[in-house]
Amino acid sequence: MTFFLRRKAHNVNRKKVIRLMQQVGLEAIYPKPNLSKSNTEHKIYPYLLKGLTINRANHVWATDITYIKLYHGWLYLIAIMDWFSRYVISWQTSTSLEVDFCLIALDKALRLDCPEIFNSDQGHQFTASSFTQILIGKSIKISMDSRGRAHDNIFTERLWRSLKYEEVYLKDYQNVQEAKQGIGNYLTFYNHERLHQSLNYLTPAEVYFN
Repeated sequence: MTFFLRRKAHNVNRKKVIRLMQQVGLEAIYPKPNLSKSNTEHKIYPYLLKGLTINRANHVWATDITYIKLYHGWLYLIAIMDWFSRYVISWQTSTSLEVDFCLIALDKALRLDCPEIFNSDQGHQFTASSFTQILIGKSIKISMDSRGRAHDNIFTERLWRSLKYEEVYLKDYQNVQEAKQGIGNYLTFYNHERLHQSLNYLTPAEVYFN
């Protein structure tokens, strides 16, 4: 913005532009770090997956939130995955980071089955009592990643990488509807057609249901 204004013959420096933007409440549109910010008043649960051998479907489910770029702004995506099969059990999008869309995704997933352990990060969406009480009510053990350790949720991170490189980065979503359709098509392909070397070249759906 500083260089843009200088081209328009305005004599400004970077500090002045920052000050003026702050005064009028302007900021660049970009994904903020730590999409799932913690809430210090919420209970944090220990990480239960260290050294655990995951050997069956519905042993461990994990969830995470990522951002999807639109032509104007961002769309937030949550997915719930079965770690043994890599099967995406449910997903949901939202234009805000409130807990509601996470609750919808959780409800959809639990209509299919229940895991023994449910893993997430320490974001306020997942530590909220409205979220954790559903898990507790189903006698599901709650596991949470250590702070700043994205690799604690490695399989979900790999899903985001596949989704973005094979779908999102190749498209130019103009609006929410286009993004939801593209994401939905890709996750159907991911579950039912995309072969995984780590699954002996089976699809996640074949491993999860069989």
